[in-house]
Amino acid sequence: MNNVIPIGNLTRLNDNPDKILKAAIGELEGVVISGFTKDGQLWAASSYADGGTVMWLLEAAKTEMMAAIVKVDL
Repeated sequence: MNNVIPIGNLTRLNDNPDKILKAAIGELEGVVISGFTKDGQLWAASSYADGGTVMWLLEAAKTEMMAAIVKVDL
């Protein structure tokens, strides 16, 4: 499936995490990553040392996702 081009739209389908991570390489100033390992354990990491920055970024992402969901469902 090398001919698939991501267009940045919302979907209710899961995507390959490696594809998402590879797409971010070289594009970001900093990151917060969270997910589950293949055996179901929570895994999280951040390039930011400050916990407040990490929480602000998580809350900002949540706000954006909630606004996108509201727009889609209306």
